[in-house]
Amino acid sequence: MIIRRFNIQDANTVSDLIATTLRISNQKDYSEEYLEKDIQCLQSQDIIERANRQHFYVVEENGQIIGCGSIGSYWGKEDESSLFTIFVLPDYQRKGIGRKIIQTLEQDEFFLRAKRIEIPASITAIPFYLKMGYTYKNGITEPDEEQLVRLEKFR
Repeated sequence: MIIRRFNIQDANTVSDLIATTLRISNQKDYSEEYLEKDIQCLQSQDIIERANRQHFYVVEENGQIIGCGSIGSYWGKEDESSLFTIFVLPDYQRKGIGRKIIQTLEQDEFFLRAKRIEIPASITAIPFYLKMGYTYKNGITEPDEEQLVRLEKFR
């Protein structure tokens, strides 16, 4: 398994990985309509645009992309960053790959320069992020209007 920076040629594969993961892993927490709307915002071109603004990584095993994640500035701030687009294909979940993605993102310059890191987390991913040391922002445990829960970590 290797973790490397995203290449533009990865866009279709990453978009498909995200769609597959959302449809399978997140179906218990979100409606099909919500998931399909989210998927439409994470098409190949959207991934490329994210990679132009963020440091985007992919995880490969035997030449297949099985996970991804990115980190970028929190609303342009130098001392705050956010984690985004963290997905692992369902067949590879619970095998330490998500942990490796987080560890990689936490070694990135966007993380190292930040005093605070935020994650707009899906309901599905909250237990994982809590295990990784993130906590509820402002103590709010309920999803917001985007059906996400904001988590954070201070350095």
